[in-house]
Amino acid sequence: MQFRSFRLDSSLLGSLFSPRKPRTPLLRLALGLVGLALLLVLVFFSVFVGAAMIIGGLAWKLLQRSRSRPPVRAGKVVDAEYRVLRKQALPSSR
Repeated sequence: MQFRSFRLDSSLLGSLFSPRKPRTPLLRLALGLVGLALLLVLVFFSVFVGAAMIIGGLAWKLLQRSRSRPPVRAGKVVDAEYRVLRKQALPSSR
């Protein structure tokens, strides 16, 4: 009986998908700087997008709060006297 094993990490597929560093030091340095620049650009834009979302949320809250308040009309003031009632003590559970 003969068994065949199919391995995904054979020499053909392994060389296609494995990242390899270039041998030239200048090319390594250039690709490292390109990666670092890409990272800085992504962080830069994500900070501004996050700040814009926070500012937009605060503005939305402020606009919603000002719309939901009923207008205060002069002459509709109610004067009253208030009395503070104490909470009744519960009977002991003995």
